[in-house]
Amino acid sequence: MINNQSQQIAFLGLGLMGSSMSANLARKGFTVKGWNRTPNRPGISIAKEAGVTIVSSIKEAVESADFIFTCVGDVPDVEEVILGTEGVIKYGKSGALIVDFSTIGTDAARHLGTELKQQKFRFLDAPISGGDIGAQQGTLTIMVGGKKKDFEICKPYFEAMGKTIIHCGEMGSGQGVKMCNQALCAVHMVALCEAIKMAEKQGIDPNLIIEVCSTGAAGSWALSNLGPKIVEGDYQPGFAIKHILKDLRLVKETIEKSGENLPGVDLAEEFFKLVSKMDNGEGLEQGTQAMIRYYKAKN
Repeated sequence: MINNQSQQIAFLGLGLMGSSMSANLARKGFTVKGWNRTPNRPGISIAKEAGVTIVSSIKEAVESADFIFTCVGDVPDVEEVILGTEGVIKYGKSGALIVDFSTIGTDAARHLGTELKQQKFRFLDAPISGGDIGAQQGTLTIMVGGKKKDFEICKPYFEAMGKTIIHCGEMGSGQGVKMCNQALCAVHMVALCEAIKMAEKQGIDPNLIIEVCSTGAAGSWALSNLGPKIVEGDYQPGFAIKHILKDLRLVKETIEKSGENLPGVDLAEEFFKLVSKMDNGEGLEQGTQAMIRYYKAKN
């Protein structure tokens, strides 16, 4: 039996999600070294205050780590951090288990896993869902692809960060499930904005719609958590429009290979892009709930 408390963890990427995830690991008593590409970001303080040891280089973070977790942006970011000339493969221990929490799509995950196997590393793709609230509260959904043995070994760490932890199948399967998740999130936002607009046009308090509909067949995480933000005009990002646009690009790349298309996803992407251009492009940094601004701009 592995003594999980004695294992060394490196957490690379202390942004909105990674900072809280690494903090939750430290609060559970795990030994965590954290690194972020951009110093002096707010997430670094969150991790440090929880007991994460902050280091200034990938080398320092991973050279003694048994488990290496990454949570960064797009495919190029993940590849730079893991496969780059100053990345994990240069300084990590042979046999270390690398777990990527980023959303990068199935093909990129399989490519990454293949490259790491050749370099004598193990790999799990483990994209996450639940937003900043889920990261803070340790209630994330974690969708994992890779060897079942590696999944079981890593499960205690997943349980420190998430509530619903599912082994989805072979390498790349976690990303495959995440693509479906992001399609749902995007189209849900269209439905949520239109329900709120419909309420307003009928002179009904949108808060009543949130209260009532959350308990029935139309209930969803988006309705319960993002609905109130829309009503309050709170567009602070739990998950930014720039990130959902990246994810929808991956969704479309995935489905187009089969010769299919997703009209609902196309519509959501169109609305997100329109909002992203507002305020001289600052809309990109707002949360996905800011899609409502498209509907308000039409009035």
